[in-house]
Amino acid sequence: MASPNETHTLDELCINTIRTLSMDAVQAANSGHPGTPMALAPLAYTLWTRHLRHNPRDPHWPGRDRFVLSCGHASMLLYSMLHLTGYDLSLDDLKNFRQWESRTPGHPEYGLTPGVETTTGPLGQGVANGIGMGMAEAHLAATFNTPAHTVVDHHVYTICSDGDLMEGVASEAASVAGHLGLGKLIYFWDDNKITIEGSTELAFTEDVLGRFAAYGWHTDRVEDGNDLEAIDAAIERAKADPRPSMIAVRTVIGFGSPHKAGTEKAHGEPLGADEITLTKQALGWPSTEPFFVPGEALAHMRAAVERGQGFQDEWQGRWDAYAAAEPELAKGLTDALARRLPEGWDADLPVWTAGDKPIATRAASGKAINALAKRIPWLMGGSADLAGSNLTHIDGAGDFEPGSFEGRNLHFGVREHAMGSLMNGMLLHGGVRVYGGTFLIFSDYMRPPIRLASLMEQPAVYVFTHDSVGLGEDGPTHQPIEQMAALRSIPGLVDLRPGDANETAEAWRFAMEHTDGPVFMALTRQALPHIDRTKFGAASGLRKGAYVLAEAEGELRVILMATGSELSLAMEARDALQAEGIGARVVSMPSWTLFARQPRAYRDEVLPPAVRARVAIEAASPMGWATWVGTEGEVVGISHFGASAPAKRVFQELGFSVENVVAKAKATLGMGDGSGGGQAGEAAAGPAKHGTDERA
Repeated sequence: MASPNETHTLDELCINTIRTLSMDAVQAANSGHPGTPMALAPLAYTLWTRHLRHNPRDPHWPGRDRFVLSCGHASMLLYSMLHLTGYDLSLDDLKNFRQWESRTPGHPEYGLTPGVETTTGPLGQGVANGIGMGMAEAHLAATFNTPAHTVVDHHVYTICSDGDLMEGVASEAASVAGHLGLGKLIYFWDDNKITIEGSTELAFTEDVLGRFAAYGWHTDRVEDGNDLEAIDAAIERAKADPRPSMIAVRTVIGFGSPHKAGTEKAHGEPLGADEITLTKQALGWPSTEPFFVPGEALAHMRAAVERGQGFQDEWQGRWDAYAAAEPELAKGLTDALARRLPEGWDADLPVWTAGDKPIATRAASGKAINALAKRIPWLMGGSADLAGSNLTHIDGAGDFEPGSFEGRNLHFGVREHAMGSLMNGMLLHGGVRVYGGTFLIFSDYMRPPIRLASLMEQPAVYVFTHDSVGLGEDGPTHQPIEQMAALRSIPGLVDLRPGDANETAEAWRFAMEHTDGPVFMALTRQALPHIDRTKFGAASGLRKGAYVLAEAEGELRVILMATGSELSLAMEARDALQAEGIGARVVSMPSWTLFARQPRAYRDEVLPPAVRARVAIEAASPMGWATWVGTEGEVVGISHFGASAPAKRVFQELGFSVENVVAKAKATLGMGDGSGGGQAGEAAAGPAKHGTDERA
């Protein structure tokens, strides 16, 4: 490698500016990761000054290349580049690294820092997000470009670490990218051979480039991470290759540090004041002053502003010619990028009557998807190899596959984790609205990207079918119990568990209008009856989270609240209670999240505080229901695993019967002990194996 003591060129001065800013910010914060930015500075500098098409004055310009720092712990590399190239990120912002309300948090956060394309930090997520961005680019290019006009044509550049490539989600997503042949993806592997615990030899000795070659990627290697010309040449070769590219760049973590370079000591802790002084001396740095930026380096890096405006102006010229020649296509792309719903977009959503044949809410969802897709051309999605069960297929829309990227049916394969992360990347890119389906039980496999979608306020729609023990014979491995509670605990994620087909259609109407965060739908495998809303005059109040579906006849004494498939059970139990002269109200509660957002007055109207006799019914963990039933209420839930048997038998054995609900209601009124048969009950029900609770 080149010696750090060599006479500075302008390139070296800029590179060392990136290094010293990074080490100084970490030292000032007394926490962070200095070594990786120090090692990757030459790569970032070469990429950003010679290849990356971006405009610091317009970070959201749609024609820009995307840059993803998947190894988000190296955030000071990105912040240094953003500041030096002229984004709205000041030197004071860098000095405030990792501090309260800073725009330079410990890991990059989308929507907080200008120029940050995605929130990274959980390793592997950025790898998959970048691939999702490439999928969106390929779809929009195939849909809107014409032989005479190319307006969608940009690359996605991603830097990833050893840790990123150890995570399974990176492998899942890379397999998808290779299968699809997404040639606009250019990835760099920071091959520094160091992890937190020491050498990568401890746990990571595979042939990484061989693995990516097997996925169908173009692979290349740069032996010296300080060799700008070798980096430049590798990028040019990657651009020329029609496959996605993985370039291994051999670096030395903490490059320039006399005592910590090449060791784990340079990874996740400040270098220390004395070591920083020695490092600056070794790099031939002209000042020991923290956050020193040479004017010559800043002027050179800020040339990105003028260059970026030139890139955007050239693209704008192409766009103007395109809009003049293809006005309908141009309007379609503009609407897609703005997520502007067409007039009458929901006109075809189906409506069912009480006399219609019962259907599963997954089936109602499938019909809603197709009704919406006919009118919203930028709606697309698929499932983790379960389209026939999730009913997520868009009829006549084609498959998104090599050679047909205009297709709107996505095939994620059996890769739930990648599915969620690819969806995030597609949404972050823009121009598409994406949904993804799997069984509710397998939402556990994709929890990290669901959480990140919520953190980034991305409008992903998750279609989770087979939502309870009602899936029956597949048994406890496939019967979700704790998943509803776990998903509801994610801040900002909207839960929707519709009680019949009409509520499902309304759930989709809400989801398409909800653009500041993700939504999940918990849908049944089994057919459900259609609620007769004409009987009580109650329109769906799904948008408010909960509403009075059926009012008590006479004095209101007990409230039955339910979600999903248990809503019809609550209605039956209400009728039984009314027959005994006990006034019972049924509250449909498809969304805790939305109900919690309502004004106190509305919540008290639906659940009057004076009525403490309450029973919640949901075929899932009772965790959290105490918020709504209070200390005197009962929960008909499941606090143990399910069992393999036909759905009706499972429900009966686990206490989801009219008799048990009535018994629980009477218990809240002091009219019995709540024993109504079955093995389910209040939240206090103990754990049991395969649905057996000896105390029931």
